Amino acid sequence: MLRYSSFAVVSAAAVALTALGAWQPWFLILAAAGWGLAALGVWDLLQPRHAILRNYPVIGHMRWLFEGVRPEIRQYLIESDQDEEPFSREARSLVYQRAKGEEDKRPFGTRERVYEPGYGWITHSIAARHLADSDFRVTIGGPDCARPYSASRYNISAMSFGALSANAILALNRGARQGGFAHDTGEGGVSRYHREGGGDLIYEVGTGYFGCRDADGRFDPERFREQAADDQVKMIEVKLSQGAKPGHGGMLPAAKITPEIAEARGVPMGRDCVSPATHSAFSTPIDFAEFLGRLRDLSGGKPVGFKLCIGHRREFMGLVKGMLETGIHPDFIVVDGAEGGTGAAPLEFANHLGTPMVEGLRFVHNTLRGAGLRDRVRIGAAGKIVSAFDMARALALGADWCNSARGFMFAVGCIQAQACHTNRCPTGVATQDPLRQRALDVDDKATRVARFHGETLRALADMTGAAGLDDPGRFRPHHFNIRLESGEAATGERAYPELADGCLVAGTCGDEAYARSWARARAESFAAE
Repeated sequence: MLRYSSFAVVSAAAVALTALGAWQPWFLILAAAGWGLAALGVWDLLQPRHAILRNYPVIGHMRWLFEGVRPEIRQYLIESDQDEEPFSREARSLVYQRAKGEEDKRPFGTRERVYEPGYGWITHSIAARHLADSDFRVTIGGPDCARPYSASRYNISAMSFGALSANAILALNRGARQGGFAHDTGEGGVSRYHREGGGDLIYEVGTGYFGCRDADGRFDPERFREQAADDQVKMIEVKLSQGAKPGHGGMLPAAKITPEIAEARGVPMGRDCVSPATHSAFSTPIDFAEFLGRLRDLSGGKPVGFKLCIGHRREFMGLVKGMLETGIHPDFIVVDGAEGGTGAAPLEFANHLGTPMVEGLRFVHNTLRGAGLRDRVRIGAAGKIVSAFDMARALALGADWCNSARGFMFAVGCIQAQACHTNRCPTGVATQDPLRQRALDVDDKATRVARFHGETLRALADMTGAAGLDDPGRFRPHHFNIRLESGEAATGERAYPELADGCLVAGTCGDEAYARSWARARAESFAAE
């Protein structure tokens, strides 16, 4: 209730000053100011657009004093537009502007340091095109898939109910329905708020098998069949690891488990909810391939795939060898970069464990090419993808589509307060506190989610046309350029060389690092040869 203290103070002050006005009339001037602030507080509590003001009436306006009315204070004394913590103000502002339908153009040229290592750009064509349609789609589902899914090139990445509030999940899913794109459930299962929203779902199956587990926490085929039978569920994604904390399990304490969370996850009240670090349903690459085939059968032939952050390269290659040996192939693989992740994680895991998205994406793309499987397995990419350039770069380096978690969190009002793990999120996005989450107006934020998605794809259409292409799926490594440590510019082809199709299987791979890891990988075990 301390959140409403400023409103209470100004209201009490207005009453007191009005009473004092009977003794000294000049107090009525101050009373008028007090009543004005009290009226502002009432408006803050009732308006639907700004969650900060609904949770912090009156005092919440201080945020705009520093960030809007006096930008020079923020820019020169607090942070620059390019400071990343972990998203720059420039990146966040782009999402906010597109979500709100506001002007997203910038004057006076780029603020990027174009001659510093790491700067990247897309090459353009003299023969540019205009693309009227920006509803870009990719069909996910290989030869063994009976019910392929036509997915948007840009979708909501995995975030569980429990990590996010009920209102946030509902707003995201309604936005996905309005915009015609998919919403990944996260490993917390399909909640009533996912179902109420009506948007397309990617059902994520994690190590806790939430929503499809038995009393001992092991995979339950019949419960999975029931979940996957829902027409709202379009694809099945097995989570092997995530960018925020790869190789790390988790626990939701019993005190934080509400009846709704228990319902979605299929866990009892009053007991800690544990997500192990590894799966119990399989133990070798061959087992895993067979598990994917089993999920495809149980789901009635829906697309089945997996998500991971790349760790030991030979282990992923072992998975690919398991696919070759069994003849069972995933329909898709989502590469989660180490820079991604909405979940709270130990600092060492967040900062120094796992492969960043660009390197992980290129490795997965090349390994599938070297194994001769790239044409039958789609690749999704996730990891700080919030702009059309982020998407174009990922597509050029091997992705078929992109996911974003924090980008869509910004669209529903997240201000990067980084209080997600405290249950005190000021905007009601990442909290189970009913008072805090009431600040998030579902109808308003759902519209923003759909608008952010649409505006980002329209910007991608502009970039695609500027490159002389008719579809973003035609971006290739030579369209992407990067500044090297030497200061020299290099194309994506040179910075991230592509393996020849089938070269790993044929033993003709000229890249020693790939060939060495392939030789050590085993389909029978995750251990090295």
